[in-house]
Amino acid sequence: MENSKQVPIMVGAQEGQSISVVGDTYRILVTGKQTGDAFAAIDMLIPPNGGPGPHAHANFQETFFVIEGEVEVKSEAGSYLATAGSFVVIPKGGIVHDFKNHTDKTARLLCVVVPSGMEEFFLAISKPVAFGTFLPPVTDPESMKKMKAIGEKYGQQMYPPDYLDKK
Repeated sequence: MENSKQVPIMVGAQEGQSISVVGDTYRILVTGKQTGDAFAAIDMLIPPNGGPGPHAHANFQETFFVIEGEVEVKSEAGSYLATAGSFVVIPKGGIVHDFKNHTDKTARLLCVVVPSGMEEFFLAISKPVAFGTFLPPVTDPESMKKMKAIGEKYGQQMYPPDYLDKK
């Protein structure tokens, strides 16, 4: 008799692919390829003044658990200061949001995306780095145009940096 049960996925403290995304460092803990496309999990380090610009993704639910530090989470619905122990859910539907670390210490978030796929976008726009290493964000117009096109392929919409300031 064949055993059809799936085995647990184990990722050690120093394992997982570490990448630089918009100046932050993400460690991919589990991908959709490993979960039957059900979800992906990412360990995120957000340096001082780091965090992605305003964006939306209609087909993904994105959750964050703040492990260390704090981030300001802004959306079209308002602003929230997420401190260590806070849990944030960005629902499916495409609300424009971002998060920023306005402190002088690195923030650490556990991000889970349902269904998976967002990690593929991160991998497509990133550079490999050692976990805890930060590269400067790429902001030149040509790179931003390329990132926006890649984002659209993966269901991401990007907005100008001041988009949520107008709300």
